[in-house]
Amino acid sequence: MVPMRWDNLRLDVNPADDRLTLPLLEQGAVVRTFDTPEFRGITFYEVRAKSIINRVPEASRMPFRFTINPYRGCTHQCVYCFSRKSHTYLDLDYGRDFDSKIVVKVNAAELLRKELAEPKWEGEHIAMGTNVDTYQRAEGRYRLMRGILEALRDFANPFSILTKGTLILRDLDLLVQCAAVADVATNFSVGSVDRELWRVLEPGTPSPVSRLEAVRTLNEAGVRCGVLMAPIVPFLSDTDEAIRETVEAIGRAGAIHVMPIVLHLRKGGSREWFMAWLRERHPELIPRYEELYGDRAYAPKPYQEDVAARVRRLARRFGVGRATPREVRGVSSPSPPTQPEQLTLA
Repeated sequence: MVPMRWDNLRLDVNPADDRLTLPLLEQGAVVRTFDTPEFRGITFYEVRAKSIINRVPEASRMPFRFTINPYRGCTHQCVYCFSRKSHTYLDLDYGRDFDSKIVVKVNAAELLRKELAEPKWEGEHIAMGTNVDTYQRAEGRYRLMRGILEALRDFANPFSILTKGTLILRDLDLLVQCAAVADVATNFSVGSVDRELWRVLEPGTPSPVSRLEAVRTLNEAGVRCGVLMAPIVPFLSDTDEAIRETVEAIGRAGAIHVMPIVLHLRKGGSREWFMAWLRERHPELIPRYEELYGDRAYAPKPYQEDVAARVRRLARRFGVGRATPREVRGVSSPSPPTQPEQLTLA
């Protein structure tokens, strides 16, 4: 049999018990399903990771060097997600598998304590939520983030979290404690406040209104929180009216900053899945997308600059500040590294 990329992450499982394993995984993970409404149709693969603090390749465009990703795959089901390609490196597909087959690193918290205690670790900033959301629905059952935050607090290690998950408020007590001993930044992703667009683009996420309420709650508790206005979707959420409504809502929520990012379409997963969705929902836009993007992953620079300028003007009007380098250090422009960090279970 061909060894899987995660074969060395196996739990102590009886190989003869095929109720707990699938041939796909070469018995490298415990497979679980839960017959509850929020997890129906979702399969969890529990693995034991060999490491949890990941070094980002030097060649990447990320503004940070280290990350923690306790999950792979994401139940948010965002049709544009830039991380979809990473699932193919686990011998899973970038479409339905990414949305419904979730890898869970069950030993994340204990590994983190071990790695933070190593003499070679120098207390570098750690970014979370840069590959898939740490506060997706799976976190409600596995509760990995509480152990992770407790470890970061105890070692006074700086970190940042980018999320769409209002479940982060469950850990508000720990975030406050962490912010008292280290540099902590949080950001919510809210690309649009259009409810109909939200329902079809991000069907597994909390509503944009709920996310902005969480932004307010975090800031009022002393945990600084801004908004990554992403993605701004060409010809759907980039009109003057749509941008004004979103920036105004961000301002009312008391976000400390807003940073706009236009949809990017990386080949190998994101582009294919989004364009299939667009073909079904808005076939009339296909020619416009082909003209705007061509073979590129990013919209042309003039288009991006125009969107950024409009957001900037409205942010001043509605009293939203601009992000500082410290606050955006853990916020990634959606351009994932080409190799190890986001493409392995390490």
